Amino acid sequence: MKYKRILLKLSGEVLMGNAGHGIDQATVYEIAEEIRDIRKLGVEVGIVLGGGNIYRGKTGEKEGVDRVTGDYIGMVATVINALVLQDALNKLGTPAVVQTSLNLEKIAEPYNHTKAIGYLNDGKIVIFACGTGNPYFTTDTAAALRAVETKADIVMKATKVNGVYDKDPEVHGDAVLYPEISYSEVIAHDLKVMDLTAITLCKENDIPIAVFNIRVRDNLKKAVLGETIGTIVRR
Repeated sequence: MKYKRILLKLSGEVLMGNAGHGIDQATVYEIAEEIRDIRKLGVEVGIVLGGGNIYRGKTGEKEGVDRVTGDYIGMVATVINALVLQDALNKLGTPAVVQTSLNLEKIAEPYNHTKAIGYLNDGKIVIFACGTGNPYFTTDTAAALRAVETKADIVMKATKVNGVYDKDPEVHGDAVLYPEISYSEVIAHDLKVMDLTAITLCKENDIPIAVFNIRVRDNLKKAVLGETIGTIVRR
């Protein structure tokens, strides 16, 4: 294996499958199977989930919802996604624990750095929900932060596209995929890999970022084995 411990960033949209909103259970199980397979290889896995399939604070703000309130609603949406993924992983025989940045102790543990490290060392999947617990910070930033805190070897951003392009591939048919790019180039060209805070955190702590399409079977496994899949962002 190229990477012993990873932080997997899953966008909420990935859980929708081909639906336009919400959670597609078959897709959740497909992703859970991919995670189970890399855990069997010995990879230690932390996961940060987005909530965009259910609610986005920025979208709510455009519709008149207070931004802080909207961001908290979005954080709660990540808990729904986390519990659904935890359930699928547990049913596949892959123990998973959910930790939240907001206090929701009846359904998940509060985030605790020491306990999270212990779970990872014991081979359990740790799903970090509620982002950083603060409005105005994205789940991308939460993923970078948890990667630093848990000493992950890499952030793996699993999306619905094949990697990082010079422009939006869903809009521009001539968009060019970058097999590799530096943090500085991502910032200079304002490429929408992750938000600026997340990119800066990874750059300062020398944590590479892999961006790839999770909907292609075995892409996650290939990525942890070091195969060239999607885009790698590093120095």
